[in-house]
Amino acid sequence: MRNLEISFDHSRIDFRATSDQLMASYWGSARSDEMHHRAFANSLCAGAYMDGEQVGFARAITDYTVFAYIADVIIWPEHRGRGIGKRLVQALIDHPEVRTVSHWSLSTSDAHSLYEKFGFKTSTDGRYMRLEREP
Repeated sequence: MRNLEISFDHSRIDFRATSDQLMASYWGSARSDEMHHRAFANSLCAGAYMDGEQVGFARAITDYTVFAYIADVIIWPEHRGRGIGKRLVQALIDHPEVRTVSHWSLSTSDAHSLYEKFGFKTSTDGRYMRLEREP
């Protein structure tokens, strides 16, 4: 993979491209730019860059101490299948500011095998609950 760089610098994120990619996804189609501005500002965000051009994005919603939720892992379509998503997830998990986080979670409909490589397991213990509501 040529010159892949993972950066946590919010100022490098191409907001327009990232918001558009997320709104085109099955999970982000009901979101707006305003929602993304707020979500990014309140998350640990990572961008993936090849030769300086953004090709992916992921974020962790976290208290930086105990809990973190991985969200919005997305790779631009022309760059998928190259391991960029794996590098983004690993970078989030390894970030120094979340080293003490012991409770990581996420939701996925189609990428279970990706997250299993990091030790994530489908929750079937009956402890986790969820509330969904329209924004």
